[in-house]
Amino acid sequence: MNCKDAQTLLAAYADGELGLPHATDLESHLAGCAACRGELAGVTELRARVRAQATYHALPSGLAARVRAALPREQITATPPRVARRFRGWPQIGAAFAMSFALAWSIGLYLALPGPAERLQEELVASHTRALMTGHAVDVLSSDRHTVKPWFNGRLDFSPAVFDLGAQGYALTGGRLDYLERRPVAALVYQHKAHPINLFVWPAKSGDDAPKSASRLGYNLLHWTRGGLAYWAVSDLNAGELAQFRDMLLQAAD
Repeated sequence: MNCKDAQTLLAAYADGELGLPHATDLESHLAGCAACRGELAGVTELRARVRAQATYHALPSGLAARVRAALPREQITATPPRVARRFRGWPQIGAAFAMSFALAWSIGLYLALPGPAERLQEELVASHTRALMTGHAVDVLSSDRHTVKPWFNGRLDFSPAVFDLGAQGYALTGGRLDYLERRPVAALVYQHKAHPINLFVWPAKSGDDAPKSASRLGYNLLHWTRGGLAYWAVSDLNAGELAQFRDMLLQAAD
């Protein structure tokens, strides 16, 4: 597969619409092509931003009932209508079918829209991959938490907790500002062997019921809240190692 072929498939791949043979070929190409990986990161970011910031409108209550009420009803007669009259109803039947199809299509489109949790997960993965592709993973490069934590002062309206887990194999490499949930957030960057981890932090919302774990586009995500802050860890680490990272952070905070 060459770059031209790969780029025609990126949008479908980001939407999870490729069949297994095409997806396998594309992933093999992406593994050796930095340019196409960058294109995929751009597609993923654009998709996440559109879904996060576009205006969605819910179907008005009672719409389906009003459409059904507006559909023409058959006139039941005691004697069969003449053949010539039978064809007079076809335009109305066609219109009714078209209206039913439009209603079904609208409802299907509405139900297919991603929920807030899915849109946030897409934003997180897009931010993670963008940082890797652009080489701008950190704004402040340091393994010293006493350097990284003060750097956020004045840049955020909250103070993220920062811990160095280098002795446990999860080394702090720095931090940066990012933008998620329509607000600036802290992104703390860790490294475990060859695997970078982005830990996104921002004030938690009341009643935060986001899924605690997820997997999207080959990345694992973990979510938890503590001390009024929401945490999302994103990495290509396997789920077990990412959970170990979370547990170590929780222990360090105790």
